[in-house]
Amino acid sequence: MNTATPASSPLVLGAMMFGTTVDEDTSFALLDRFVERGGVWIDTADCYSFWASASGHGGDSERVLGRWLAARPGVRDRVRIATKLGAEPLWADSFPGKRAGLSPRAVHTAFRGSLERLGVESVDLLWLHMEDRTTPIEDTVEALAELTADGRTARVGASNHPAWRVERARAHARRLGSTPIDALQHNSTYLRPRPGTNPTNHPSGVLSDEQRDYAEVHGLEVWAYTPLLSGGYDNPAKPIPGIYDQPGNARRLEVLDAIASELGATRSQVVLAWHVAHGVRPMLGGSKLDQLDVALDGVRLGLSTDQLARLDEPA
Repeated sequence: MNTATPASSPLVLGAMMFGTTVDEDTSFALLDRFVERGGVWIDTADCYSFWASASGHGGDSERVLGRWLAARPGVRDRVRIATKLGAEPLWADSFPGKRAGLSPRAVHTAFRGSLERLGVESVDLLWLHMEDRTTPIEDTVEALAELTADGRTARVGASNHPAWRVERARAHARRLGSTPIDALQHNSTYLRPRPGTNPTNHPSGVLSDEQRDYAEVHGLEVWAYTPLLSGGYDNPAKPIPGIYDQPGNARRLEVLDAIASELGATRSQVVLAWHVAHGVRPMLGGSKLDQLDVALDGVRLGLSTDQLARLDEPA
């Protein structure tokens, strides 16, 4: 692997399918290319990917990452690892009704397993994967405070949580004098789903205007999952999902096509650049090197003030 250190990339490499539908050799190749081209953040979860595994449980992604880290001496200093907890099914086929959740005991148990599979003593960011309304958020925060206090995670974030729960969590962390949630992870793309619909399986999964505003006012980092609609913008074999079939998106696609033509880029690359221009860190879960290269080029596209304004203008 090239040891030169290029400028860091805002793209996050999503390792969700590593070890299941993406085999280990391919996973290693993607990870190597990502680092070679300045990639820093790698995102996984303890539940990845239970729906594609033979056991019905997660852990394969973290294990592959652990073996890659062990096989690449020194690479841990060049990357940042983020993992999530709370969504692992209690037994095969029990999701979403029966999952680990976010009780203090569940947090500590799940995180110990993640560190063991990753083969590390700490991670750079620990996400609460999805809400657990059966556990007071304050109890979860107290468990996280123990993990940040002893350095097992540098930061904590919330994925698929409504803004009000994040605010309650942050307020309690401040009362404790602990590290508050400083990052949000949600579904976000350039097209907008039809009103009243939800392309995720989380009630608060789609990044809302309120969550954007909350993050901007309070200085929280925002990560976007599925920004490219799993290839729907450019791959004819993977059309844009019907949930995005609405009149306003016809105009958005026209503008997207026009700016892609001006830049000599693909639709997907412009979508990634649009996220970066708004301070959002997009995530890529691709399985091919050419997909990764295209995305890494896309986040480095420079949108002019006029181009960004035109992208933002359609209703």
